[in-house]
Amino acid sequence: MKRVKSACICQTLHFTLKDGLDHLYAVKQVKEEVATYKKNMERNHTKYKIVEQTEQPDGSIIIKIIKQYNAAPVGDYLN
Repeated sequence: MKRVKSACICQTLHFTLKDGLDHLYAVKQVKEEVATYKKNMERNHTKYKIVEQTEQPDGSIIIKIIKQYNAAPVGDYLN
């Protein structure tokens, strides 16, 4: 029998601007989307660590993140 001792997932997420919107409004929407993403992880008690967050010249945001996989223990992945 095997059991998961610890598990995390590494992701690179690109929050892009929506087409057809005023540029400043689209940038504001992206920032709000990133904040909502983080709040949802906290609300769901998902453990995570943002390795890098970069705003691109066009206003989009790229986040490199390590986060808890399902409800598995994270072990020392987030240290």
